[in-house]
Amino acid sequence: MALPKAVVKRIMSDSAGGLRVSGSALDAAVAAAEDYLARLGKAAQESAEDNRRKTLMDADIANARQRVG
Repeated sequence: MALPKAVVKRIMSDSAGGLRVSGSALDAAVAAAEDYLARLGKAAQESAEDNRRKTLMDADIANARQRVG
């Protein structure tokens, strides 16, 4: 599943003081965001499984953010 480019572009532009984002930079940002979210999801899954749950909770995401960065 791919992240919507429009959303990533808006976040990038807002975070960069309104600078425009080139197509290749947008593609790189989307790929990086998808990679980060995949690693975050895996770490959150491990946290939930460690606590014998089948549902990801906000604490799992917080724990995963500390582990993944």
